[in-house]
Amino acid sequence: MPVLDLFIPTVNVRDPLFWIQNLLHTVSFSLSFGKNSSWLVFLEEETKVKVTKLLQILRKFDRRKEWFLGKPLHDEESTIIHHYAFAENPSIFKYPDFSAAWALSFPLVDRLANKVKDDPLKSDFTIDLKHEVALYIWENGQGPRLTGVPELCTESEASQAAQHCATTLSNLSPLCGDPVKKEEIFVAVKTCKKFHNERVPVVKKTWERDASLLEYYSDHADPTIPTIDLGVPNTERGHCGKTFAIMKRYVSEAVPKTSWLLVVDDDTLISLPRLQMLLSCYDPSEPVCLGERYGYGLGQGGYSYITGGGGMVFSRTAVMKLLASGCKCYSDDAPDDMVLGMCFNALGLPVTHSPLFHQARPEDYSREFLNHQVPISFHKHWNIDPIAVFNRWLKDGLTSEIPQKFMKSTKEEL
Repeated sequence: MPVLDLFIPTVNVRDPLFWIQNLLHTVSFSLSFGKNSSWLVFLEEETKVKVTKLLQILRKFDRRKEWFLGKPLHDEESTIIHHYAFAENPSIFKYPDFSAAWALSFPLVDRLANKVKDDPLKSDFTIDLKHEVALYIWENGQGPRLTGVPELCTESEASQAAQHCATTLSNLSPLCGDPVKKEEIFVAVKTCKKFHNERVPVVKKTWERDASLLEYYSDHADPTIPTIDLGVPNTERGHCGKTFAIMKRYVSEAVPKTSWLLVVDDDTLISLPRLQMLLSCYDPSEPVCLGERYGYGLGQGGYSYITGGGGMVFSRTAVMKLLASGCKCYSDDAPDDMVLGMCFNALGLPVTHSPLFHQARPEDYSREFLNHQVPISFHKHWNIDPIAVFNRWLKDGLTSEIPQKFMKSTKEEL
């Protein structure tokens, strides 16, 4: 009897919660897979597998029991991206690093497949799928906790430390092409008068120098920065009116014509050279919307969206299609990223996730998770020195000196 089968159903990957629950149901009730398999293993596209080694590891576990296996991550402190779960002891709860692969035994798959029929995976907001999946499986202590497997690794496949590993991360895939020229990226920074002296100087001291075309948009025109007043009042909660005004300006003759639009907050920290590399994997003639993807009402007819703080990247084609559709803000203070998500969803256009964008601070993510990344962005200045954070996590020397592990295709559709 085979111990491992790879099963890749055709499902709607724009809704990752729906994808997982549909996969569980499909695999469990498939005669060809559910009856003849012992393990369901999930891989990322950059995960490399030593199949023989993986089979040896899985045989150590009784396949007749419920097992949830993976490389464990944990929070050092309670964090907003996990809804401040386990605030008294954040490190007690473990969740899998998807890049190392994770596995479910089929007794657990069967039970979860029945569970999702009556109690679907759902949440008002989907922020970090790996954490939310682990919570769903744990089921407030009624289900299994994640069991750590040291052989499920995120080491480079060429590393000496990876000799014992059944899974590793690829470091051989080439860059998709030459980095996009910085002249092809128009950068829009959203700010307001009260942050002209607090946040804008951080941008100028860190990443502004790497931009060829950049404008600051504010509720107050300040020629010393300079900022542009688009005639949209500042709002405390959402910036939909401002963002749509930026998009209209982007396609007008007021600014140079470029292939890409990057919209960031004034407290976004970002590496533009790394973004130039990532964008070599995408075709600006297609409607591309790229960044860190969140979800709202997923599994219940909701939609995915690119969260604004980590940076939202749009191809010119995407902006043109959006504006031509007539989709617009229901109010100036509506959340711009969510409204854009609704608009793209209505148009049938995907939003593409990259784990290299981050809506929060480095402190809000597992250190083990960040260790195998070359991040593109972080967000928020709260309780940190933003310049120090930029220098540690995002600053490179010459473009040619950007860490070699970034030199691979990091395009992700899920």
